[in-house]
Amino acid sequence: MSLLVVGLSHRSAPVSVLERASLARDTQAKLLQDTLAAEPAAEAAVLATCNRIELYADVDKFHAGVAELSTLLAQHSGVGLEELTPYLYVHYEDRAVHHLFSVACGLDSMVVGEGQVLGQIKDALALGQDLHTAGRLLNDLFQQALRVGKRAHSETGIDRAGQSLVTFGLEQLADGTDVDAWAAGKRALVIGAGSMSSLAAATLARAGVAEIVIANRTTARAERLVQILTEPGSAGVAARAVEMVAVGDELTRADIVVSCTGATGLVLTGEAVETAMKDRTAPLALLDLAMPRDIDAAAHRMPGVRLVDIESLADASADAPMAADVDQVRAIVSDEVAAFGAAQRAAHITPTVVALRTMAADVVAGEVARLEGRLPDLDDRQRAEITQTVRRVVDKLLHAPTVRVKQLASEPGGAGYADALRTLFDLDPETVASVSRADLNDADVKNRGRV
Repeated sequence: MSLLVVGLSHRSAPVSVLERASLARDTQAKLLQDTLAAEPAAEAAVLATCNRIELYADVDKFHAGVAELSTLLAQHSGVGLEELTPYLYVHYEDRAVHHLFSVACGLDSMVVGEGQVLGQIKDALALGQDLHTAGRLLNDLFQQALRVGKRAHSETGIDRAGQSLVTFGLEQLADGTDVDAWAAGKRALVIGAGSMSSLAAATLARAGVAEIVIANRTTARAERLVQILTEPGSAGVAARAVEMVAVGDELTRADIVVSCTGATGLVLTGEAVETAMKDRTAPLALLDLAMPRDIDAAAHRMPGVRLVDIESLADASADAPMAADVDQVRAIVSDEVAAFGAAQRAAHITPTVVALRTMAADVVAGEVARLEGRLPDLDDRQRAEITQTVRRVVDKLLHAPTVRVKQLASEPGGAGYADALRTLFDLDPETVASVSRADLNDADVKNRGRV
């Protein structure tokens, strides 16, 4: 396993750099394709969220891999390599696995314990599968990361250690007041209809707002979100969908605005907010969860306007999560990293063991055929008994060594046992490679069905 991750996040880079380096969906696809075309990389996946951009790859050379992945991130993000490099971090092999599992558990999030990153990891894997850039290693890695994240949330109280960005942002807007009491009876405008916007709408509905207006570039998606908010069994909030051109008018009526789109430019300019404030007397609360930002930072300086964005959330997120829960999750991550490494090392030797047993079966078949030529008078029962006896002898001779070599290979530093086995038994490298390709194809079919 030669897993490498190169990335930047809210922990390593200022929001201004993250904002400029954000990757649109089509750019992510191009980045993956170019990464796979690069010489050091055999597989690739990209995890891009509002506060992190990470490129994962299976590489055959560490230094060349770091250089290539860093260059590709710079090229596709539009931030020069010289400017980007000081903010990049690198994790390799087990440390890369540890990093992704920590991310999946919410330990590396801006708000510790938030669970939305699991959906983003799932999306990253789905993109890699759709483009066929995620092979066996990254399929196994991301699938296991999802399981580890779910385990952390189900077995510990990490959810109590922090809140989602939506909840945390609303708490900042409420400024010490209970969110439900602060939001009750207010009108809300949600710009965007993606996963974060949907979560924001659902959170506002539970908080007791009087009305939610959904504005989106694609009206059909906004209408689907409205249906979800108003269907039986939901919070029962009044909701309606509008086109993006209506945002200016809705801004004069809304008390709370949450924006999270994939737009590359500002969705709410300072001029638009200023114009809306001329036609209203009530204060306006703005929550910008987009990266790059949707709302002009200048709005924060306007009288009657309170703006909370990713940058201010980062400054305010030094909350004190429950130490015991965090420690418990860290222990889970450590155990899972060790188990994943052992499983990968064991899987590495499996094609060699299969090739060895295939060779042994061929030897048995050849010797039985030779025996039949020398003893043509054997009847079917005798022939079957001799064949079965020879097979049992070979199986017994191979059983202990193959079981033991799998155990040894699963331990740290056990990668050399596969090479030793191939050398000792003079196994055909192409036979081993064909077994690996067959395993990879089977794993790809199974993994694609899970996501």
